Order: sequence, then structure tokens, then C-alpha cells
Amino acid sequence: MSHNPKADRPVRFLEGTKVYLRPVNSTDTEAYYQLLHDADMLRLTGTQHHFTREQIERYIDSKSQDSSSILLLIANAATDEIIGDIALQDISDTNRSANLRIAISAARHQGRGYGSEAIQLLLDYGFGIRNLHRIELNVYAYNERAQHVYRKLGFQQEGIQRDALFYNHEYHDAILMSMLEHEYRARYLAHTTS
Repeated sequence: MSHNPKADRPVRFLEGTKVYLRPVNSTDTEAYYQLLHDADMLRLTGTQHHFTREQIERYIDSKSQDSSSILLLIANAATDEIIGDIALQDISDTNRSANLRIAISAARHQGRGYGSEAIQLLLDYGFGIRNLHRIELNVYAYNERAQHVYRKLGFQQEGIQRDALFYNHEYHDAILMSMLEHEYRARYLAHTTS
């Protein structure tokens, strides 16, 4: 029986040029555990809890049963290295809305356009496949790079949640941003329909 090298390749659920997004499964427990313990990522996401491998494994298992969210790993398209994760959470079919969150690990992966492309892939999926009307996100005020990226991608600031996060001995504001389907279509689909 011959070996099929394609069988060893990870599933590429949503694919861009720099990154692809793939489902997370129980074999990813160790990689996900390492992602969650990157010091810079913890600060930028405001993560306040420590997670054990067992908790991560249960979390991954619970996500596979959760129809109100989709959790995907972000992988480098050239190397298959896992560089972060992205999720649509609190998906409401009634309101056609969801919350987006993303985390890119390690400073060496940041500022290279990986996060922007991952978000665009998930926006395409959210608005084009899941038929969402609104996708929102929260970003902490001290994460100016992320705010810049979200604005560049077309997210609009809606408001500020004052002192929403207590982290590293002080309170920080959270900024609520969103994109509506007509804004997405005007920005990303206008050139393909003309």
C-alpha cells in the first residue's frame, strides 16, 4: 500500500495566501496549551487565568459540541506552524450576529499581516456562509496595534467600556467595534461585482 503525503496534511478549512484556518481537535491540545501561555498574547488578550492541559483538552472537546461558536487554529500557509487562533462566538441565528476574537502568538508572528488575513477569511465565512448581519469584537485600549488593524479592515468603533479589565495592577478600558454586512460587502465585494 502506497503512502499518500496529502493524507498527512492538515485540513485547510479557510485558505488565504499567508495563512489558513483549520479546525482544532484533541491532537492539538499541546500546541493550544503552548499558545495560551505566550506572555505577550496573554497581555494583549487580557487573559487572567492559568489553564492546565486537561482544561484545554476539555475546552477543545466542548467547542466541537458547541453550535454557537466556531474555533479555528491559524496556521502559516508555508510551514503549517500554528501561530494563533480565531473564533466566532455567541453566534445568534435570530439576530444574525456574532463576536469575533483572535490571538496571534509570539511577537515574531505579529505585524506580518497574518492576523489581518485570518480576520478577512473569517469575515468571508461569517457574512458569506453563515449569513451574519453583524460581527463585533472587543479590544483593550492598550492594544493600539490591534485597534489600528481592526479600523483598517473596516470595523467601526461603537463605544468604550470604561475600566472593563483589571490587569497588571490597573484598570483598562475595552473598546467595542463592529462591522455590518453592508459595510463588509461595500469594502470587500464591490470590486468583484462590478
